[in-house]
Amino acid sequence: MTIRKRFSANFNLTRRHLLKGASACAALALAPHNTQAQPAPVPLDAYQCSFFNAEEWAFVMAAAERLIPAQGNGPGALETRVPVYIDKQLATPWGQGEHWYRQAPFNRDAPRYTGYQAAPSPAEAYRIAIPRINQWCQDRYGAIFADLAPEQQDDALAQIEKDNVPIDEIRSGDFFSFLLANTKEGYFSDPLHGGNYKMASWVYIGFPGARASFLEWVDRDNVRYPLGPVSFLGERA
Repeated sequence: MTIRKRFSANFNLTRRHLLKGASACAALALAPHNTQAQPAPVPLDAYQCSFFNAEEWAFVMAAAERLIPAQGNGPGALETRVPVYIDKQLATPWGQGEHWYRQAPFNRDAPRYTGYQAAPSPAEAYRIAIPRINQWCQDRYGAIFADLAPEQQDDALAQIEKDNVPIDEIRSGDFFSFLLANTKEGYFSDPLHGGNYKMASWVYIGFPGARASFLEWVDRDNVRYPLGPVSFLGERA
């Protein structure tokens, strides 16, 4: 059973919801240019992380696989190298929270619509949360998250999303929000950023990517775009 059947109703993540949401987004208009095909990347288990340590990398690999599993009609998170995207983003100014307001006081009991209520940057949130989650999983299930059975991983992610995992500095649900958002970003973003390998998610939903013009297709509902997507670097799927 995948996580889509186990998460709470307010989350309700399914591949269909992801694809519908992404297909409503518009691409930046950028004329492509011809480039040589990029060499095949190193396997994920041999990837040299920019930010994550080994424990964090194992967690993110396992969590991304449960959030967008390979079972189904479209590609999964690992096929599209979503963990690479997350690793790269956490090493950027966004990940480090350089432009965030991070001064106390924070109200951890504030409604979700008030936004993030904690001092740690996104990168710090990952670094703080993952070992606490692994310890919680060890106590509850007898193994760290990456070593759990898929059904246990689904249950653990549901508990994290519901704020049921104790993390002093942040709410576990806030960490889950980062993880979920980053996973979706890595799945649908331009391959330039590390994820969406071979534009696989764009191919699946029929998204044209960064083609200079496709205006004649905008109003054609339920008609598959025939040319395939183009990346920011001019690569064609």
